[in-house]
Amino acid sequence: MKISAQEEYGLRCMMALAGSDDQRALTIPEIAEHEGLSPAYVAKLMRLLRRRGLVASARGRGGGYTLARPSAEISVGEALAALGDPLFSSMYCGKFHGEQTSCVHLDGCSIRSIWGHLDHLIVQVLGSISLAALVGGEPELHQRLRAQWSFPRQTDVGLPLRPSL
Repeated sequence: MKISAQEEYGLRCMMALAGSDDQRALTIPEIAEHEGLSPAYVAKLMRLLRRRGLVASARGRGGGYTLARPSAEISVGEALAALGDPLFSSMYCGKFHGEQTSCVHLDGCSIRSIWGHLDHLIVQVLGSISLAALVGGEPELHQRLRAQWSFPRQTDVGLPLRPSL
């Protein structure tokens, strides 16, 4: 599974809104500076998120962007769906047909079954994680994920550990 830059940066922008100390609206330049992105790119991401009803915008003095709902009610899965394509779709098999006009395994493909089940599991996990949980920090989220989904330890999944001092 690959997360696109658009999905990664859009999710980070939503986390900036969720983590705003006073829950005030943040402007595009503020979000851009906070995340190290160009204002034009942030504007594009906010437009996608607003169209899907995940962020709200207000014009004028004191305007900017806020989350459309409390961060505890917005899942990572929702955000990623607003920003990109699903991992697996019914069109997936049409993309990888080799030199033929259609896949030679279209009638009985066990690989398609794996991708479909994997997509279902990913949707479940991402749907269970809220923006509020992301803003809470990595150690707490990792502990919650391990408890809920029986994930292996951080070192087993290749997540970076903070060096000990």
